[in-house]
Amino acid sequence: MTPFSAYEQPDGEPPSRRGRKPESIGEQVGPSHRAWLEPVRGRLFASGLTLDDLVGRSGYSKARISELLRGKGYYPGWEITYSVVRALDIPVWPLRRLWTAAAREAAKDHAWIESRIHAVQPLPPERPPLAHQGFTEAMRHPYTAYARAFLQSDRRAHWVVSEACDILWLGWDDAVAGPNVPRHAWRLLRSRVLLRTHLHPAGHPDLRPAAFQTVDQSRIDDLTARFARIGRLADFFDAVARLPQNQLDVTVLRYLCGIHPDAIPGVVGLSTAITQSIDHHARGALEGTYLRHDNRE
Repeated sequence: MTPFSAYEQPDGEPPSRRGRKPESIGEQVGPSHRAWLEPVRGRLFASGLTLDDLVGRSGYSKARISELLRGKGYYPGWEITYSVVRALDIPVWPLRRLWTAAAREAAKDHAWIESRIHAVQPLPPERPPLAHQGFTEAMRHPYTAYARAFLQSDRRAHWVVSEACDILWLGWDDAVAGPNVPRHAWRLLRSRVLLRTHLHPAGHPDLRPAAFQTVDQSRIDDLTARFARIGRLADFFDAVARLPQNQLDVTVLRYLCGIHPDAIPGVVGLSTAITQSIDHHARGALEGTYLRHDNRE
């Protein structure tokens, strides 16, 4: 199994798979619910277990397990989710945090969440692998800065980064078995951020609100001049958002987040030479845009 199969191809199936796989995840399932459901399905498909095997290990009926795996019906309680997680030997603590966030997404109140959690025996202490812990601590600052640039909220940025770190924990063995852990983790983080990013009517991420949060415009006392500056910044951020994905990532990290150029290759999981080339092409595209803009003025 490749490192990304559990996240990017959750409905994939190894050739040795016995029996019939569950149907696809329902379209109504929200991003927080998918955050834990896709890794669970990925682990099931990689294990070679059938639904009958999972029924025998979890103690729940095939109908209920099938509903859980498809995200159909009511949001599943922690009891059945926990039984499936243990049957598949998935780390419980990060899964429970993801389950809790998805329960809130499903409009479950605090009392419901707590009652479902307390229905399961208390969990023993569980810590991530030391390598995962060291990696996520090193990446938390640039990851959070990147998320904040798109979401314009410290709270949401911290939450999305924590979500990505928990998903990475669930698939850590696959990540370290692959050729490039930083690239695997970056693609995961980026996907979680973009899921929550407001889109421009043209379909690309909308970075224009970031223009209102720059220090540069906040220091302008004259309101007319400030709004003019905000307008130009909004145009610039919109041009950034239209860049190809890798150029967008490098540009946001370097110029919007202030991450040192020497650190960016390690954050995005690309070589220094490739990252510098991406940065060069992005700056060329943006300079060309503004040369044309200035000529029109």
